[in-house]
Amino acid sequence: MGEWCNMLPQEWFKFVNQEVKVTAQDQQQYEGFVFTVDPVSSSLVLVTFEEKRSASVRVVLGHAVRDVQLLRAGDEDTERKMRSLFIPAASQDFSTEELEERKEDLRAWLEKNLVPVTDEGDVLRVANVLTVSAPYGPEQCSSSNEIILARVQSLVESKPGRENQQ
Repeated sequence: MGEWCNMLPQEWFKFVNQEVKVTAQDQQQYEGFVFTVDPVSSSLVLVTFEEKRSASVRVVLGHAVRDVQLLRAGDEDTERKMRSLFIPAASQDFSTEELEERKEDLRAWLEKNLVPVTDEGDVLRVANVLTVSAPYGPEQCSSSNEIILARVQSLVESKPGRENQQ
C-alpha cells in the first residue's frame, strides 16, 4: 500500500466498516473497525467493540499512520452496531425510508440554494468542508469551519416543511 496520507478518499473508503491493524510512526499498533477517515487530516476513527453494549473509539492521526492492514471484512451486523454508536437516538425513531426521504429533501433544498452537495451514503457532504448525518437537521451538521457551519445550519433551519420534521 502507498503512503497513507497520499491516498485518495475513494481508497480510504474501502477501509470503512473493515477490521484493520494500524501501525503508527512509533511502531505502536492499533486494531479496530474503521468508522471513517477524515479527508482533510487522513486520520482514522477506529471502533473496538468490548462487551455486549460498550465500545471504545480511538482516533489515529493521519500523519502518524505508517501502515494499515486489513484483518477482516466487516458485515452488516458490524455496520449496524457502528451506526447505532454514532447516530443520535432521535434519528433512530425514523425508518430507513423516512431517513432517505429527509436526506433527499435536504439535498434538493441545498442544491436549490446553489450549495454544492454530494451524497455519500448515510452522509451529505457540503462543499467538501461540512457533513450532515441522519436525521439531517441543523444539529447534525459538522465542520471545522465555523462560518460555513453557521451558514449551512441556518439554511437547513429555513428549509420549508422543517417544522413538521422535528
